[in-house]
Order: sequence, then structure tokens, then C-alpha cells
Amino acid sequence: MAFTVEGKLVVAISSRALFDFEEENRVFERDGEPAYIALQYGRLDVPAREGVAFPLVKKLLAFNTPQASRVEVVILSKNDPVSGLRVFRSANLAGLAIERGVFTRGRSPYRYLEALKANLFLSANEADVLGALEAKCPAARVYPESRLAASRHANEVRIAFDGDAVLFSDEAEIVYQRDGLDAFARHEATHALRPLPPGPFKPLLEALHRLQTEKDSPMRIRTALVTARSAPAHERAVRTLMEWNIAVDELMFLGGLDKGQFLRAFEPDFYFDDQSGHIDSARAHVAAGHVPFGIANTR
Repeated sequence: MAFTVEGKLVVAISSRALFDFEEENRVFERDGEPAYIALQYGRLDVPAREGVAFPLVKKLLAFNTPQASRVEVVILSKNDPVSGLRVFRSANLAGLAIERGVFTRGRSPYRYLEALKANLFLSANEADVLGALEAKCPAARVYPESRLAASRHANEVRIAFDGDAVLFSDEAEIVYQRDGLDAFARHEATHALRPLPPGPFKPLLEALHRLQTEKDSPMRIRTALVTARSAPAHERAVRTLMEWNIAVDELMFLGGLDKGQFLRAFEPDFYFDDQSGHIDSARAHVAAGHVPFGIANTR
């Protein structure tokens, strides 16, 4: 019987998101592919350092037990197959049960996301992330230099999301960008009973919700919505989640307050936002991914 990922949380991740290959990448940019391949092959038995998404991946894989396989992590990389040897060997040495990978040697790999049924794609390459979002897969650009803080929550995966243009569409953000804050507040109060259209990360929230309801799991999921919305624009966000029949554990309506300090208090394993300014604030404290979607990324 063929292996299937049906019903699992599937995370596709690039080599540079999982491991710190920044030194090797500088060699690639300076000296070209042959030098890069030779360096990776020469370091085959040298474990790669942890990358920005490593702690998240390690925790997600802990959902799997001999009795139940709930999470599948697949390497989806522009690396060459030789360098892929080091990726798999480093994963094995780090105790990560990763068995599958696609290596495309310079070509964008996002076209394989549909076949993988991926719920999330993390990459350091913005063009690949944009391609994934166009293919309707939740995707974010990670920053290798983000803070790697040791989690205090060994048995809990914490993920935080921005609202507009991440969990929700950028419908309301368009009003804000075009007409200002007062018009935005009026628009959202007027449409409070009408659910927001889904944004690019709704499928990931749904997959996390399914994982959250699994019984007899050694791990837990805790989610947070961290948004610049405030009253009266808060009501539409809450009602939208109710309409989706998905609850988040914490909601922060910050009304323009700096998100970084609140994220430092929540201690997520990963945070997703569409605005680079919020990401810059967040990644001083936590691992963060930029979602280059919506009107805020067209100017």
C-alpha cells in the first residue's frame, strides 16, 4: 500500500530554513556552484547548525508516536542532490525523523507543493515563497538571522498569526491603506456580521486545529491572533473565526502598539505577519516569517 500524507500536517521546508547554511551560501554567491557543492560534500560528516525553523520542526515531529503519525516534514530545496546528502545526514544526527525530500538544483521547487499536499512552506528565498502563495499554499519567508530563543514550553507548540492578509484576506487592509484609520473602523463596524474572506494562512490554521483536537498526543498546540485591530474593528475578526468554527487560544487587539513586546511575552515558536515592519520588531525576540501577500506588499 502506497504511503499517504492524507490527514497529516505537512510542512515543506527549505534547507536554509531548517539549517544555518549562511556560510555555505556565501561561498555559493562568491565562488559559484562547484565550490559550494565541494564544500557541502567536504562537510558531509559535520552536523549543520540549527536554522531559524529548526526548533519548530523538532517540536512538530514530536507529535508523532509509534502508534500515530500526525506530522510529515519534507525538505523542499533548490539545493543540488549532493548537498542534499548533508541535509539528510544533519537531520539524522539531530534526531529529526525526516525521510522525504525534493532537491531541484537551482530551479524553484514550489511546483511540488500540491503533490505534497503541504499545509506550510518555509523558505529563505522570497521568489519561491511568492510562487507558493500564488499556488495557494501558506508560505513565508524566514530570516536566518532571527533570534533563536530556547523555548520554555517543551511539550507545546506555540504559533502566532497576524490577522489581515494572513489569516484573513486583505479586504479591510485595502480600505485602511486607501482611506485611513477612521474609514477602516467604520467599514469594519458596518460589516461586523459579515465574515472576512479567508487569507493565505487559513489552511494552516485549520490543519493546526485538527492537530489540536488529536487525542493521546504527547504534544499540544497553542495559537494566538496578534493584530493591530482594536475596537470596534475587533468584532469582525472574532465573528469570522466563529464562522470558521476555529478558536484561537489568545487574541491580542493591539491598536497600533508594538507587537514585538507582546510576542516576547507569548513566546511563540513562530510568528507570521504580512508587514515587514512588524516582522522586524518580532524577529528581535522570536522566530518570524514574512508573508508577502496583499496590498501592503505592492507598494
